[in-house]
Amino acid sequence: MKRAAFRLQPVLELRRTEERAAAAAAAEALAVAAAADRKAGEYEASLATARVPGSLPGGAFIAAMSLLRNAATDASDARALATAQAEQADLVRAQWTAAAQRTKGLERLKERHQAALQHAEDMAEERAVDDLVTGRAGRSPRPGALQDDQEVPWTA
Repeated sequence: MKRAAFRLQPVLELRRTEERAAAAAAAEALAVAAAADRKAGEYEASLATARVPGSLPGGAFIAAMSLLRNAATDASDARALATAQAEQADLVRAQWTAAAQRTKGLERLKERHQAALQHAEDMAEERAVDDLVTGRAGRSPRPGALQDDQEVPWTA
């Protein structure tokens, strides 16, 4: 007997492809966020070790303070970028989770479809066996059973 095909199989395959693409995007976004965090940490570490020399002429002091202020701005911008990248990675991860849930729903539907088909096949097989058994019982006489043309003995 030919099994009925799962009609939503193309949709399930599409959902699986979407889930794989979302997983790849989530991995990439996580890598980008980690790189941005690492870069922000490097900026912050270099800023923490930066010191203004104690004796500088006025112009050199102003230049050193400007450089430190620019380094602090760069570190702050790098941390803001790292935070934004982490938030973006969370959004992409949420999209991956949603894609996985859609795929899982279709997979459960396919499993139920296969279970229903298996149940139908089992029932058909059981009916066939029942038909065979009841057909034989009607065709073959039991040993010691009376035939239609035999007389029933009378007992008092």
